[in-house]
Amino acid sequence: MSLPNCPKCNSEYTYEDGVLLVCPECAYEWEPGQEVEEDGVVAIDANGNRLENGDTVTVIKDLKVKGAPKDIKQGTRVKNIRIVEGDHNIDCKIDGFGAMKLKSEFVKKI
Repeated sequence: MSLPNCPKCNSEYTYEDGVLLVCPECAYEWEPGQEVEEDGVVAIDANGNRLENGDTVTVIKDLKVKGAPKDIKQGTRVKNIRIVEGDHNIDCKIDGFGAMKLKSEFVKKI
């Protein structure tokens, strides 16, 4: 299996570290399926749709929240998301929970 080149510096020496791919030359880390463009990270939802800042998404499964008395339920709508770099690549506010970071693989674009 050949790994893709680094999306930032195009190095061919990428390696796997758990679920992330890592570039030893520029120290960039990304998830497979996560694309990088000139303006930053591009997040892909569970259906393969590209997510952008300001989108509204729906949670596709119950998510346990460490330290919270209840879970985020399937079908919860999250408005005005912001795409950030990292494994939890969606930054948002969820009614009843407050500020939260989510993984794009657990949401779908509306």
